[in-house]
Amino acid sequence: MSFNGVSVQHKRLLDLVRACSRSGSLDATRILHALAITAGPYSRQPTFLYNNVVSMYAGLGELSAAREVFESMPQRNAVSFNAVIAANGRRGGAEEALAAFSEMRGRGFGLTQHSLAGVLSCEALGLSCGAQLHGIGVKNGLLDADPFVGTALLNLYGRHGCLDDVIGVFEDMPSKSLVTWNSMLTLFGHHGYSRDCACLFRDLMREGFALSECTFMGILSGCSCEQDLVLGEEIHGLVIKKGLYSVSSVLNSLINMYVKCKFVCLAEEVFKEQLHVPDVVSWNIMIGAWAKTGKPEVALELFSRMSMDGLLPNQATFVSTVNACTGFEVPVYGEFVHAKIIRNAFQSDDLIGSALVDFYVKFENLEAAHHCFNEIREKNVVSWSALISGYATKSSSTSLYLLQEMVRLGFQPNEFSFSAVLKGSDAPELQQLHCLITKMGYECNDYVQSSLITSYAKNGLISGALAFVTAPGERLAVVSSNAIAGIYNKTGQFHDTLKLLSALEEPDVVSWNIVIEACARSGNYREVFELFSCMHMCKVRPDKYTFVSLLVACCKLYNHATGSSVHGLMIKTDFSCCDAIVCNVLMDMYGKCGCIGSTVKTFDEMSDRNIISWTVLISALGANGYANNALERFREMESEGIQPDGIAFTAVLTACRHGGLVREGLKLFQLMKTYYKVEPEMDHYHGVVDLLAKNGHLKEAEEMIMSMPFPPNALVWRSFLEGCKRLHKNRVLELAE
Repeated sequence: MSFNGVSVQHKRLLDLVRACSRSGSLDATRILHALAITAGPYSRQPTFLYNNVVSMYAGLGELSAAREVFESMPQRNAVSFNAVIAANGRRGGAEEALAAFSEMRGRGFGLTQHSLAGVLSCEALGLSCGAQLHGIGVKNGLLDADPFVGTALLNLYGRHGCLDDVIGVFEDMPSKSLVTWNSMLTLFGHHGYSRDCACLFRDLMREGFALSECTFMGILSGCSCEQDLVLGEEIHGLVIKKGLYSVSSVLNSLINMYVKCKFVCLAEEVFKEQLHVPDVVSWNIMIGAWAKTGKPEVALELFSRMSMDGLLPNQATFVSTVNACTGFEVPVYGEFVHAKIIRNAFQSDDLIGSALVDFYVKFENLEAAHHCFNEIREKNVVSWSALISGYATKSSSTSLYLLQEMVRLGFQPNEFSFSAVLKGSDAPELQQLHCLITKMGYECNDYVQSSLITSYAKNGLISGALAFVTAPGERLAVVSSNAIAGIYNKTGQFHDTLKLLSALEEPDVVSWNIVIEACARSGNYREVFELFSCMHMCKVRPDKYTFVSLLVACCKLYNHATGSSVHGLMIKTDFSCCDAIVCNVLMDMYGKCGCIGSTVKTFDEMSDRNIISWTVLISALGANGYANNALERFREMESEGIQPDGIAFTAVLTACRHGGLVREGLKLFQLMKTYYKVEPEMDHYHGVVDLLAKNGHLKEAEEMIMSMPFPPNALVWRSFLEGCKRLHKNRVLELAE
């Protein structure tokens, strides 16, 4: 009995194979394969039955089994070859896919869009091979048949970063499917072209396609910075309108978009609104976001809640959580997560193991770091570099040994491996490392070259560092130029700094900061602001180091108006990036310009004050005639548990000097050594002598000079003699009266 030329037996087998394909069971596939073989000789079995068996094996990752069935087939058709090509393409076997493609052409089978697309879809396919296949597709008219081949070509060129070719293929395609448009959105988004993404999305909507999950995932991937927030919010609204707000993949893309746009709070709102929908990916995004934004406690809390909600953490969860734990001051939280990792049998995973090594390195527990490294089943360059980085700060010889061992075992060090060893290397090891770097072709790598320059300078081998400038036929990259310019600055060669960096075609913010600092150090304070104007015209965004140099220049010029303008620009740019160092310099500028109200306001608004902040405030109050307020702030500093150091005592004694507070000044000086255990230095003795001499207590001032444990300097004698002169003048005036 037959049914459309196919025996009932074969029809039933085919139905079973298709059912098995839906189940995804390897054992069932093997059983059905055996049944197909035992049902009769190969020549009596329909070809399409074996094509399905090949596809099923390939779908389950059993490429060798798929190939074996393919090789055993006495009769093959184009579908047979397409199945093998697609199988190898999906699994990254570019050579095998190309071999099957060539064999198919050699046997005279007509190429189909599936043949070509199967090879083009292979991620390991080279650009030159892809270009040749592009020509074959055009010659055989396969790009005109349907969008299948064109879409595969788009993805090929996109993988290799050839966006001009991507656009060319897209524009030449006679027909485009929704998958084609989605591929374009994803490619533009991946490369950060948010505006092009938005234009493409509008064109897609005008075409009248029904938008899919992948459409929204593609457009949202293009929203990658703060400037893209408005577009992201518009897409968010459209997601709700289209009824896709409960789809986990779209939800995850929305959360990730807000994180990339640096609006983690908005991401958290989306996360909380759809807490019944999020999968492990949603949790991972939020844990990673809070870890990167400096709130490890929130990340760890989310990790705990995730476990309580019954979701099992995966590789990405543990990596993000371990990274978050490096933000704590104590290692106990990371050790707790480490225990969870062991409990879930993830300690041998390469990514998690590398994160653990990095965690223990940051807490200087090299023994634990080495243990975690040894636990990794398949070590990679990241895990080796993390361990080398840890030993580089403690033992340069050990880090160099690890690098050599890494090379001996067949691992290829990268720029991070070399830079980690260079940070801790001494002079003899540096020469050896330089030879190894040259031998492995990394001497011209920007990152390694700048590390080499810095290491030479750190070891006092300035000539070795500057040799990179005079190397024939070499043009230094920006990073290396910055390193050399930093050496010039430290050695007072400001003219050479300007000469070196002015030759750069595209200086970065570090280059501008070094030049501005060079001008400030050489006393050209007005030129500092001219350079800053040029920096602004070149659209280079200033950072906290830029603002420090500008404020220092304002201090030297006593220019309150310009200083206030810089402060305003800081607020407009992003005041959150300004840490305690910037705020301390800002207070100092206002204090030196006599604007004590702004000094106090800046101090009161600071969230992370340190002893320098208190010292600057006390000094500013004293210098501007608020000696009693300076004393009050000194006591307030003590009450907050901050122990005053020698510089803080210099500031408060100077305040007493300006305010004539003799009794208070003497008391502080006495307590300085007895109670605070701070040994008085020349500045402290000078301050007390000046305080006594200015207020007519010459005998006490003389006794203070005689009690000094070291010879008084010229300033001490000058203050004492000026006090004598002042007293003599007053007595003459009294006699005259």
